[in-house]
Amino acid sequence: MSSEGVVELSFLPMQEVDLDEVLAIENVSHIHPWTRGNFQDSLTAGHWAYCIRPQLDQSNHQPGTYLDSSVLWAYCILYPGVDELHLLNITVAPKLLKRGLGSRMMAAIEGVAAQQKMPRIILEVRPTNEPALALYQKLGYEQIGIRKNYYPATTSNGQREDALVMSKSIKLAL
Repeated sequence: MSSEGVVELSFLPMQEVDLDEVLAIENVSHIHPWTRGNFQDSLTAGHWAYCIRPQLDQSNHQPGTYLDSSVLWAYCILYPGVDELHLLNITVAPKLLKRGLGSRMMAAIEGVAAQQKMPRIILEVRPTNEPALALYQKLGYEQIGIRKNYYPATTSNGQREDALVMSKSIKLAL
């Protein structure tokens, strides 16, 4: 841990061996979770997929707890386009919500976009996902459109949910 008590994060490339852990979080975090096939397709397609784990020195290592560096805290899937980075999936383990991990991950993703000379990040979010929507707005993402009937139905009435398309311009170093 740093002197402020904040654990550093390790962004490690997601591999097929990580999918059981990823799916354990995905299945309890989303109304319509991605399937193993969705994640495998992203890996096969070469999307940038990362597992986020705590980065701890051995003196802070606590096996079997969330301060165990082998425990998956979060993950994200990014699709690199020609001039934009598309955030396809970002998920934090439910036990770790409201601890600033989402903001820290988004800052790291924005850093990746800048490093890769991608001037914009685009994402979709359910309008009913109020915590995610509030985070994106707080971080400066603006709504640029709506994708009608984008998400599978969340209720038994079979109605699909629109997606808000949000974007943020990334400052690139000269």
